[in-house]
Amino acid sequence: MSTLLKFENAFGSANPHALACILEASETRRIIAATDIYDISGMKLWASNQPVSASLQRKLLDRQLRKPLESCLVAEDGVNVVTLANALQALLQGPSPLAPVLRAHGARLMKEVVHLPLHPVAQLLLTAAESARPESFEHAIAAMGLTGALVASGGGDTAAIRLAMLAGLLHDLGEMYIAPRHGEAEADRELDFESYQQLVVHPHVGSLLVSQLTDYPSAIARAVAEHHERLDGSGYPHALAGDKVSPLGKLLSVVEAALNAVRSPFSNLLRASVALRAVPGEFDLRWVGRISRVAAAQPPAQPAMEHADIAARLDALGELLSAAELDVDALAAQPGRPGTRKALELPRYLLSRLRAGWNESGLWSASAMTSGDPAEIEALEDEIYFRLRAVQRATLLNAGQLPAAEKAQLAELCESLSMG
Repeated sequence: MSTLLKFENAFGSANPHALACILEASETRRIIAATDIYDISGMKLWASNQPVSASLQRKLLDRQLRKPLESCLVAEDGVNVVTLANALQALLQGPSPLAPVLRAHGARLMKEVVHLPLHPVAQLLLTAAESARPESFEHAIAAMGLTGALVASGGGDTAAIRLAMLAGLLHDLGEMYIAPRHGEAEADRELDFESYQQLVVHPHVGSLLVSQLTDYPSAIARAVAEHHERLDGSGYPHALAGDKVSPLGKLLSVVEAALNAVRSPFSNLLRASVALRAVPGEFDLRWVGRISRVAAAQPPAQPAMEHADIAARLDALGELLSAAELDVDALAAQPGRPGTRKALELPRYLLSRLRAGWNESGLWSASAMTSGDPAEIEALEDEIYFRLRAVQRATLLNAGQLPAAEKAQLAELCESLSMG
């Protein structure tokens, strides 16, 4: 997509969002120039060993650089393996919904985390995230822990566990290069076209960062690019399918989806299990099964629900999905709107996949819910609403170049999809 192309030279000049995070971190951490910083014409902008400050931001404005800024800076007292170990320990001891999966392998994770290699560029950006975007840093730690725990649960060796943990830690560094309001931490709110365009490029930017600015294995850069892909081709940014997604990318995809499912403080592991099983064919079942088995072993958190109440709530969800399908079909059927029909191809496909999940997965059947667990019903409801928001965003992504009248119609459709 064209939005990706403008990021191909993402590091030829200072990214304003990444630089803002680095400067904020420099208020409490010693971040200095590791080398002299020159613009592309050879003009010296900043001296080696000089701490970064707002003056650097002004000097970098609109300047093309001889070397990427990230390669010229170092956080002398920034995030290190001790920081990572302490954060992982806090996660293991805390109330995280992931705790049942993580704690079974906690000792192994703590053993391996102190051996993760921190390239100076990664260390700089993790330091900036810890100071300026703490939720993003916590997300990175959770991904590091969950990837490691899943590989350990399958008997992975030391090298495989460390590679997975490192990929989890780095997978969202690309978000440092987009405005915070466009990030995944805001995924539950409504997104406009600009916001979604920014959000969908972050895996690509993160992959470029790892491949161009660090010496990490190429498998990590590839997996970072793939962590929002889905095996049925419904993911982004490249809609890869099946074995076009690497093994490590398949793992990161499961981890990212699981973590997104439990962002709410009221979520539990069942919510992640439902999200991963809602639409057959999206995720690698090897990893899904390891999370779902642990989730199924957890005791119900609430008293059982009557079968009639289960059926009524599932009927309401079915009506919501049907209404979304009718709205998209009606708009696509309007004559003389080829741009609109083209823009609706992806959202129609996503709805068809959700419908397939509804018909085939067994999750949505009242008779299948023998436990009558209200938490399971709430997880199903949350997943339907989340998926409809994904359809909304897919619609927005394709709306940018349409005439005003067609764009307005798509905006109305998006509003109807967000009613849930």
